[in-house]
Amino acid sequence: AEISRLTLESKQLPVLIIDEAHHLRNDVLEDLRLLTNYAMDSDPRLCLLFVGLTELRRRLGMAVHESLAQRLVVRHHLGGLSREELPDYLAHRLRRVGCELPLFEPEAIEGLYQATHGMPRPVGRLAHYALTCAAQDQVHRVSAEHLQTALEELRP
Repeated sequence: AEISRLTLESKQLPVLIIDEAHHLRNDVLEDLRLLTNYAMDSDPRLCLLFVGLTELRRRLGMAVHESLAQRLVVRHHLGGLSREELPDYLAHRLRRVGCELPLFEPEAIEGLYQATHGMPRPVGRLAHYALTCAAQDQVHRVSAEHLQTALEELRP
């Protein structure tokens, strides 16, 4: 009812963003498909945006979710950062928190790339741990050794 009101009266298209969508149970995915069925074929009333890991793409490719997959208008897979992009990405993230200094030695950046394949979330997590290791050593730059220590801490 609220979706119809927004669409018809307010002339707004509601957008429902579902992060970590790869964790959704099959019955929830089916409920979302049913939600899109409501007068959607002739008059779009809701935009669903699924954000998730590669597992989501595999799950949506399953026969049980075929009717939901058919309703997907745009699909985009974000790959990892390239080896060349990673230093700029780290510098950008550091600038966002007010740091203009280069805090990662080139060997640490290479190790970070090799360990994460440039995937942004793992890069951020590992970089955070490596920065913590450097701070514990009271140094101003992350070395390959700090990165190795961070990797060992993150291993289960």
